[in-house]
Amino acid sequence: MATKYVFVTGGVVSGLGKGITAASLGRLLKARGYKVTMQKFDPYLNIDPGTMNPIQHGEVFVTDDGTETDLDLGHYERFIDESLDKNSNVTSGKVYWSILQKERRGDFGGHTVQVIPHVTNEIKSRFYRNDTDEDMHIAIIEVGGTVGDIESQPFLEAIRQFQHEVGPQNSMIILVSLLPYLRCSQELKTKPTQAAVKTMQGMGLQPDVIVARSEVDFDDELKDKIALFCNIPADNVLKNLDLKYLYEAPLAMEKEHLAQVACKCLGLECPEPDLTDWNEMVNTLYSLNHTVSIALVGKYTQLHDAYISVVEALKHGGISNKAEVNIKWVDSETINDENVAKALSDVDGILVPGGFGDRGIDGMVCAIRYARENNVPFLGLCLGMQLSIVEFARNVAGIHDADSIEFNAGTQHPVIAFLPDHDADDELGGTLRLGSYPCTLKEGSLAHRLYGSCDIAERHRHRYEVNNSFREAFVNAGLCICGTSPDNRIVEMIENPSCDFFIATQAHPELKSRPNRPHPLFAGLVEAALKHEESKN
Repeated sequence: MATKYVFVTGGVVSGLGKGITAASLGRLLKARGYKVTMQKFDPYLNIDPGTMNPIQHGEVFVTDDGTETDLDLGHYERFIDESLDKNSNVTSGKVYWSILQKERRGDFGGHTVQVIPHVTNEIKSRFYRNDTDEDMHIAIIEVGGTVGDIESQPFLEAIRQFQHEVGPQNSMIILVSLLPYLRCSQELKTKPTQAAVKTMQGMGLQPDVIVARSEVDFDDELKDKIALFCNIPADNVLKNLDLKYLYEAPLAMEKEHLAQVACKCLGLECPEPDLTDWNEMVNTLYSLNHTVSIALVGKYTQLHDAYISVVEALKHGGISNKAEVNIKWVDSETINDENVAKALSDVDGILVPGGFGDRGIDGMVCAIRYARENNVPFLGLCLGMQLSIVEFARNVAGIHDADSIEFNAGTQHPVIAFLPDHDADDELGGTLRLGSYPCTLKEGSLAHRLYGSCDIAERHRHRYEVNNSFREAFVNAGLCICGTSPDNRIVEMIENPSCDFFIATQAHPELKSRPNRPHPLFAGLVEAALKHEESKN
C-alpha cells in the first residue's frame, strides 16, 4: 500500500509546539491501528546536534542505532512509543554533505550542482521511505523553524514538488500557527496566521489544516474567519490551547478531531481509537496524592530543555508512584563543601545527569558525596556515574587524587579513562560510544530487582569509561559493580550497598522512558525518595 505523508510546518514564530502537535497526531493514528513513523527536518547546517551547545539547542536525543538527533525526537518516541532511527532526523548539513560527496565522486556527470533540482531531490529522497511495507504506513514529517525562514525554503520547495509526485490524498500539510492575544483590547489576532498562509501560497503550497495555538479559548466565529481568509474548510481549523500537562495534548487534539480531519484529507478510514492506557495515565496525573522533591544538579540549568528527557523521565517515575515530582534545579557551579548541606537538605532525592567538560564538576562531586554520606536516594547518569566513581575513589577507596582524564589529563590515578581506540586528538563529532548496547546485571543487585531481568539494553553517549585497572580496588572498598557489558570488559552500572538507594549508570536510561511505561530506574528513584521523605516525617 502507498505510504501517506503528513507535513507539519510552523507559522509566525517557532517554539509553538509543532513537535507536540505532530506527535499527538502520531499517537491518535497509532491508536486507530495505523503504523506510524516520524521525521524531523532541521534547516541548520550542522551535520547533527551532537556538538551544539545544550544551552542554545537543548538536549541531544540518541536513538537505538546511535544517531544524535534533535530533542523533538524524544517527544515523538514518548508519544508514539516507537524506536526511531538515523532516517528520523535530517539537517541541511546532512543534505549538503551528501550532495557534496556525490559531486566529488562524479555522480552528477559534471553538471552544475544547484539547489533545484539537486538539493530538493536529495530532500525528497529522504521523504521516500517505507513504501515497501504491506501495511498502511503514515509518515509524519515536521519541518523546523517557520515558513518565512530563508533556510527552510529548499524544504518547502521539496514538499511542493513531492506533493505533485505522490498525487492527491497521499499527502497533506498542517500549519501550526500562533493567534496572538492582545490583553489591552482583549482580542485574538488572525492577521499573522493569514500572513503565514499567504507566504506558503507564494511558494505554491496550501495548508490543509491549521492548528491555531492560543493561550485563550476562541469560538467558531474566529475559526470561520481563519477558514475564509486562508482558503480551507472551517472544520479544518483546530484550536490548540495551553494545557496543564504535556501528555494531555493527544486527548485535547482528539476532541478537536485532528485524526478525523487528517484521515479525511488522506482518504483513509478513521475507526474509533483505543486510548485506554493514555486516558488512565492522564487521569493519574490529575490524581497525584503525594509530592516529592528531587534535586537535579547540573551545569546547564539555565535552559531546562538541556535535560528534557531527564525531566520527563522523573515525571514518568512520579506517575507510577502517584506522586508529583518537584524538581529543584541546582547549578553545580554554585555548590561546594561549605554550602552543599544547605542546598540539598530540603530534597529527598538527588540526580546528577550527563554532560561534557569540566565546568561545575566539583559541585557535582560535592552533591554525590552528600547523597552517599547522608543516605539520600541518588541516581547518576553517564557523567553522573563517572563522577560517582571519582567521589568514591577519593573519599572511600583512599585514592585522594583520583580523577577523570577528561578534566585532568595528567592525573596519576585516572579512574575514568578514554574508551578503547580513542584518544585526546579525536574530533568531537561522531567519536562517541553511541546507541543501544547490552548490559548484564548482577543477580540480586538493586538494579536487577528494579529491571526484573539480568539482560538489559540501554542507549549510550559518552567518550570515557571506568578504568578497569581500578575495579578491584573499588570492589575491595565496598562498591558493587552491578552491571557490565556481556564480556565483562566495560563497567555499565554501579551501586553502593551501604545506602538504601544509590545507583549510577554509564547509559542514558531517560531516553527510553515513556509516560505510560516509566523507566525502572526513575520509578525506583521516586519510590525511594518518597520513603526517604516518610522516614524524615
